[in-house]
Amino acid sequence: MEESRYALASKLYVAVDCIIFGFDDGELKILVFNRQVAPLKGMWSLIGSFVLINESAEAAGKRVLKDFTGLDDIFMEELKTYSDVARDSGARCISIGQYALIRLTEKNTNLAAKYGAKWFEVSKVPDLVLDHNQMVADGLQRLRNVAQFYPIGLELLPKKFTIPQLQKLYEEIFQKKMDTRNFRKKLLSLNILIQLDEKDKSGSKKGAFLYEFDYAKYRKLKNKGFSFSLFKA
Repeated sequence: MEESRYALASKLYVAVDCIIFGFDDGELKILVFNRQVAPLKGMWSLIGSFVLINESAEAAGKRVLKDFTGLDDIFMEELKTYSDVARDSGARCISIGQYALIRLTEKNTNLAAKYGAKWFEVSKVPDLVLDHNQMVADGLQRLRNVAQFYPIGLELLPKKFTIPQLQKLYEEIFQKKMDTRNFRKKLLSLNILIQLDEKDKSGSKKGAFLYEFDYAKYRKLKNKGFSFSLFKA
C-alpha cells in the first residue's frame, strides 16, 4: 500500500499559470495564447509552464513572463494554488497562479504575437482551458483589492499619463463609472503626482496636462500606512 501511494505521488506535476494584465487604448486586457500541448491543444489558455526541477515557482513565473513579454523587472505576485484533483485531465497537476502587471508597448506586444499570444479585453476573455477562467476572475479580484492601497497606475500606465487616463484605468479595473470631478479632487489631494509642462493633445485641441508619479513622496507615505483609496470595490 505504501509503495503504491508513493508511486502515485511520483506522477504529481507542478505548474505555474500567469494572469498577465495590461492596459492599452483605455482597456484593461489579459494575455492568453493557444495551448501547445494535449489535451485541449489549440484552445485558448493562460500562459504557463511546468516548474523545472531546479527552480522555484516564482522563478518559473518570471521565466514565462520574460519569454512572452521580454520583461524581467515587473510587478508579479503569487495569487493562489489550484489543486483540485480533477482540474487537468492530462495529468495530476497542481498549478500556482501568478498575476502580473505590465506596461504595454509595441515591442512586448509584438513579442507576444510571435508566440501566438493575444491580448483580450477583460470583459471579452474567451472560454479558457481547465480552470483558467476562474484564475482570471481571481486575478481581477486581487487587482481590485491591491488597487485599494497601491497606486496601480505605477505598473500599468506609461511613465507620463493624464488624469483621465488614470481614471479610465480605475473604471476598467472596477467595471464602474466614476465621477470625474470627485476623482480628480481626491487624486490631487493625495499629493503624489508631479504635473509636467507637457500636454497630451490626442483627445482635444486644448489637451490635458501630463503627470508623473512622485515616487519619493509615495514611499514616505507608504511607510506611514498610506492608503490609495480612490475607489472602493
